[in-house]
Amino acid sequence: MPLDFATLDTLRSHHPAWRLLRSDHAPLVASFLHRVFVTPNVRGMPAADLAEALEDELYALRLTRGEDAFPKAAIDYLDDWAAADKAWLRKYYKPGTDEAQFDLTPATEKALAWLAQLSERQFVGTESRLLTLFALLKQMGEGSETDPARRIAELQRRRDEIDAEMARVLAGDIPLLDDTAIKDRFQQFMQGARELLADFREVEHNFRQLDRRVRERIALWEGSKGALLEQIMGERDAIADSDQGRSFRAFWDFLLSSRRQEELSDLLDQVLALPAVAELNPDARTRRVHYDWLEAGEHTQRTVAQLSQQLRRFLDDQAWLENRRIMDLLHGIESKALALRAAPPPSPAMEIALPGAAIELALERPLHTPPTRPAIAELRIEAGDEDVDPHALFEQVTVDKARLARHIRHALQDRAQVTLAALVAAQPLEQGLAELIAYLQLGSDAFTTTLDEATPEPIEWQASAADGSTITRRARLPRVIFMR
Repeated sequence: MPLDFATLDTLRSHHPAWRLLRSDHAPLVASFLHRVFVTPNVRGMPAADLAEALEDELYALRLTRGEDAFPKAAIDYLDDWAAADKAWLRKYYKPGTDEAQFDLTPATEKALAWLAQLSERQFVGTESRLLTLFALLKQMGEGSETDPARRIAELQRRRDEIDAEMARVLAGDIPLLDDTAIKDRFQQFMQGARELLADFREVEHNFRQLDRRVRERIALWEGSKGALLEQIMGERDAIADSDQGRSFRAFWDFLLSSRRQEELSDLLDQVLALPAVAELNPDARTRRVHYDWLEAGEHTQRTVAQLSQQLRRFLDDQAWLENRRIMDLLHGIESKALALRAAPPPSPAMEIALPGAAIELALERPLHTPPTRPAIAELRIEAGDEDVDPHALFEQVTVDKARLARHIRHALQDRAQVTLAALVAAQPLEQGLAELIAYLQLGSDAFTTTLDEATPEPIEWQASAADGSTITRRARLPRVIFMR
């Protein structure tokens, strides 16, 4: 981006991050949003909880700065920060709920990250950055080398260096990093970890923009469904196959590996136990930063899933035929709303009467009426002629979900995640497919789960055949991962 006068003047007037830095309430907005969203890595908060936290913040400020410091209510400030002329917060509604949710916008997170860099640092490391840059250049050079002889020569040189280092270690010469080098590398790690969390919110924002464009196109489309679907799927594939999409998919596959997560946990425990790192007073959440990455990536995956769900609804021919009249009405409403979005009417579009409380006096309540006892006739019960097999009443299958939930919690006591295949291997399915479905239902109701659709995972169990023999049943489904 060129930093000429016209570009910077446009950014100063329209970019939300610059508007935040110019705001009179910038210290309140930046400090509150950083404490509530960035520090605990929160991705979406209900309006009631966020308004309560802001009300506490305003109360403390009014005690020191006077009652007139921030006169508006907390929810009014939140709505103002989420308005189009500010765009510091994103206000949205989860599917199936009527309570508003708030989340940071990528522009706000960029402004907070820039403010965090203004403070004077006691220690500025440069060695680790130079080594990182040098390593990146080597990776690009070696990864693009097409000559087999040069690749083999480079691998042999690295093998010789490893052999020489092993010989020095065996001889007692063990090179160690000093405290300065450790602090330098740890600061660079923390900076990269924070930037990675901020990148997730921007990637999620890009996918939300794609979802919004798809919905607008469906609302305004007047041609055939096939032509619209071809355009939508082409744009979806372009996003998935872009540099950003491929990079995110590779990162997500790397992070979903349980072996990599265990390796990251062990390395963090080892590094945080070093005295030089303890002197820097690292944040308590540093120990679980890779789980914060996983949670942030899961939010991005949910945004992609919402886009896929929108496409599935569009492809549902039966629902399209049954709800054609409703969809025509909705299309008309959405078209008018999109046409008015750029130029809203100056006066209120409609008026709604204020809700009133229904007052009911105590004496208006009816008295208790005892239920009428049914009259049972004294009839003689005679045996029927039908020969019914009563064994069907005793062959009903009831899955003990409490037992399965205890098994999942017990498996998560000593690890951060466990796959469904590992749960079944430790405790085989006793009731077959019904018990497998109960596991999947617990994953969506009582536990936090994620799907690795790129890795199919077979689930096997033993069942009884009609002749009394034992056969092996097999279900093939994507890898299901339970997380604590």
